[in-house]
Amino acid sequence: MTSGGARRGRRDNGLVAAAYAAAGDVDPRVGEHLLDVLGLRGIAAYLQPASDLHPVTRTTTLPSRPTDRLYVDRAHLETAREYLAQLGPDAPPAAQHSDQEVDEAFAEIIAGFDLPDESVSWPAVEDLPSEREEEPEQDRGAEASAGATPPALQRWSHSTVTTGQDEPSLLDGLDALDSMQAEDEEGYTPPPPPPLPRFAPVTILAVAGILVGVVLLFDPGLLPTANSVAMTLGFCGILAGFITLIWRLRSGDDDDDWDPDDGAVV
Repeated sequence: MTSGGARRGRRDNGLVAAAYAAAGDVDPRVGEHLLDVLGLRGIAAYLQPASDLHPVTRTTTLPSRPTDRLYVDRAHLETAREYLAQLGPDAPPAAQHSDQEVDEAFAEIIAGFDLPDESVSWPAVEDLPSEREEEPEQDRGAEASAGATPPALQRWSHSTVTTGQDEPSLLDGLDALDSMQAEDEEGYTPPPPPPLPRFAPVTILAVAGILVGVVLLFDPGLLPTANSVAMTLGFCGILAGFITLIWRLRSGDDDDDWDPDDGAVV
């Protein structure tokens, strides 16, 4: 007997057969129960996650919905398929309608196509009264006595007539913004470029010592002395230059000499 559960991989019912054949695909939720039923009937079976092998690329693809493929003893294949067919839901027979019923239903749909839909998809409390209902009776009488105004004239009057309060419009705001930008562009003066850095004489001598030392290391014959002496002088020049440059670096702990006019200290 197999134990129920959401296990994956190959599962069997403990029986062994000489040859197996695929009986069909089953839902993993009922696969364990089907193994138990086949085991009680003495039919060897096992479940394997269903997968398809592409004949050209030889790649394996899994179905979108997890299913298990049932393999049973080849000698009891038909019996296993009968059990498998009992698990599937029986589809109800489709209702047969005559041509006359179809025509009558279609004519009913066409007849009600232009009718107003009385059903609404919102609650009745959200219904708002129309503008015509909100107008008082005296306004309606005055409007009727004055005559109907053409729609074009109504649109023109609404777009040109303003209220007594002069409120700035969107165009006024855009004009003011353009004028401010123009004033900023005209009155802007770029700052002068920063002056070139001035190197101290000690720094220049240190860099020169490094360069001369490198030249002497690669070509010690420039000095009228022995090569070992020239290479020693070159090494000393490089070492002295590096030490001088490192000594000239700012330590970063100049809190005692802080001046508020010097700006930010990086």
